[in-house]
Amino acid sequence: MQKYDTIIVGGGAAGLMAAGHSAELGSKVLVLERMNRPGRKLGITGKGRCNITNTAPMDEFIRLVQPNGRFLRSSFSNFFSDDLIDFFYRIGVKTVIERGGRVFPEGGKAIEVVKRMTKWCKESGVEIRTNFRVKDLILEDDSVIGVRGIDVNSKNKSDIYSDKVIIATGGVSYPATGSTGDGYELAKSAGHKINPVWPSLVPLETEGNKAKQLNGLELRNIKGTVWIDGKKAGEDFGEMSFTDFGITGPIVLTLSRIIVQAINENKEIIFSIDLKSALDDKKLDNRLLRDFNEKGNEPFRKILTGLLPHVLIPICIQDTKIDPDKAGHQITSNERKELRKWLKNFNFKITGHRPFEEAIITVGGINTNEVNQKTMESKLKKGLYFAGEILDLDAPTGGFNLQIAFSTAWTAAQNL
Repeated sequence: MQKYDTIIVGGGAAGLMAAGHSAELGSKVLVLERMNRPGRKLGITGKGRCNITNTAPMDEFIRLVQPNGRFLRSSFSNFFSDDLIDFFYRIGVKTVIERGGRVFPEGGKAIEVVKRMTKWCKESGVEIRTNFRVKDLILEDDSVIGVRGIDVNSKNKSDIYSDKVIIATGGVSYPATGSTGDGYELAKSAGHKINPVWPSLVPLETEGNKAKQLNGLELRNIKGTVWIDGKKAGEDFGEMSFTDFGITGPIVLTLSRIIVQAINENKEIIFSIDLKSALDDKKLDNRLLRDFNEKGNEPFRKILTGLLPHVLIPICIQDTKIDPDKAGHQITSNERKELRKWLKNFNFKITGHRPFEEAIITVGGINTNEVNQKTMESKLKKGLYFAGEILDLDAPTGGFNLQIAFSTAWTAAQNL
C-alpha cells in the first residue's frame, strides 16, 4: 500500500509551495503532477519573468481581489508579500521591485523560480511524481482517505492513500501547461459547488479591421473606459497595444474581467480610449487651436504628426472625415470639435475574447463559502484542502494572483 502523510494534486506554484512547507513541518509528502515536469505554467508567467508578488498594502490587495477578497485576510496574515520575498531569498532567489510595486526575480527568469522551488521541495524530502493524472478522490464517510489515478505513459492505475489531500490543480487557462480543469471534477465529486468559469486577463477581439491596421502599435499613458449597454462599467490608466484581432496589454487585460462577463451575457460593449488623458477638454481645445494657428499653412495630415503616432493618422482622418489636405487655418470650429471628441473617445466595439489558451487566469472555481478561510480545508469533507487558482478568487495583473496561490498554499500546509 502506498501511503503518505500528505498528497498534493498539482505541481504548480501553489502545489510546490504547499509541498515544501508541509515537508519542512515534518510530513511525508507526495506531489502528483500530470505533466512531465512541475511548474510549467509558473515558468512562463509574466512573459517569462515571473511577477511573483506586489508590495501593495494588505487592505488594497484584498480590495483588488474578486469576488470576495476578505476570504484571504487570514491567509495573508499568515504569509504575505514580505514573507514571500524573504522565502525566495532563503531558497536563493533575490528579487527586485519595479514600477507599480511589482516584484520580480533579480535575474528576470521565471524558470529560475521553478528550479529553485523544485530543488527546495526535493531537499525538504518531497517526492514529486510526474506524468500522473489523478482521476478520483477516495472518500470514506465524510473524509478523504486518498486518490486514484493513472500513469500517463504506462497506463498503470494506482490507489495512493493519505488522510490529507491538497488540490492545487489551477484553473483552465494555459491548458497546454496542465491546467485542464481536473481539479474542478475532483471537487465536484466531494460535493463542492463550482462557480461558472471564464477566461480573464485575456486579450479582446474587436469589430472591423481598425485594430488590424494598427497591429503592433503600443500606446502609453492612456485611459481606457469600458461602456456596457451604454453605462460606464470600469476604467484603467496605463498601457495597451493592438493586434491583428483586437486589443491587448495591461489595461485591456485588467478590464477584461468585466468585459468577458458582459460578452457571456450578450451585452453591447464599447472600449473607449482617451489618447490625451492628461488634458481636459478645454486644455486640449487650446492645444489644438495653438497648433492650427502656428501651423496654419500646413495640411491637416501633417499637423497630426505632432499629435499622434504615424500609424494612427489615417484612422483619425477616416473617423473624423476632415480633409487631410486642408490647411490648419481653414479647420472650422466644428471640425476641431470632432477631432477633440475623437482624441478623447477613440473607441472600439468588442465582439469577443481570446480562448483559455491565451488567458493568464481563470475566473470562477470552487465557491469559497464551502472552504474554511483560516485553514483552506473543505467544509464538506475532512482532510480535503484547496490552494491557488482552483478557488474562486482572482485579481488584476501585477503579481496579485501568484501571491494568492502562495498564501493559500502556505496556509493549507500550515494547518494540515
